[in-house]
Amino acid sequence: MLAITTKAWDARFKREGKIFEEPHEDLPLVVASLREKGARIVLDLGSGSGRHLVFLAKNGFSVFGLDNSRAGIDIAEKWLKSEWLSADLCMQEMTEELPYEDNFFDAVISVQVMHHARADVIKKIIKELERVLKKGGIIFITVPKERNQGKEFMQIEPRTFVPLDGPEKGLPHHYFTRGELRKFFGSFSITDIHLDSNDHYCLSGFKG
Repeated sequence: MLAITTKAWDARFKREGKIFEEPHEDLPLVVASLREKGARIVLDLGSGSGRHLVFLAKNGFSVFGLDNSRAGIDIAEKWLKSEWLSADLCMQEMTEELPYEDNFFDAVISVQVMHHARADVIKKIIKELERVLKKGGIIFITVPKERNQGKEFMQIEPRTFVPLDGPEKGLPHHYFTRGELRKFFGSFSITDIHLDSNDHYCLSGFKG
């Protein structure tokens, strides 16, 4: 299922290029918070074609990116090179053990990525984030609140649906409630949960 979706995203990146170019609207505030806390090393989980890698690298951070699309990573590498920037990129599923040491990162961001799994798998991903983050390490996570419109879905568990068409056909989508987000990230100290202009939940917090 994930392999099929990876091929679909590879095809889309090859067809459409970067797809997303502007960083998430909250990233300037996230960067300000990172600087205030003295953060240097940042992971973008689900880095896609590189919009947040470029933004973070331009702001002086040591940036790592992980994504399951080779085409997306290739675009990100070219984009970074064109800006005379660099990042450490890895092609891998986020559902696998992350290829980083314990307590390695000062911060992890993940924009519209972590909901792409069943609930039990998402919990394992969060455990991995906790492992690779330093104590006090910052998280900024966004996930959708509402199910995508105009698509056919099959429900596979409570609040988890699989689209039957489109570029993400076959890929689980979990739709969180605010309370569920707090529960899933219960091992972190959550500082804020709010909705952005696209009605996506944005969660900020740190590893206690």
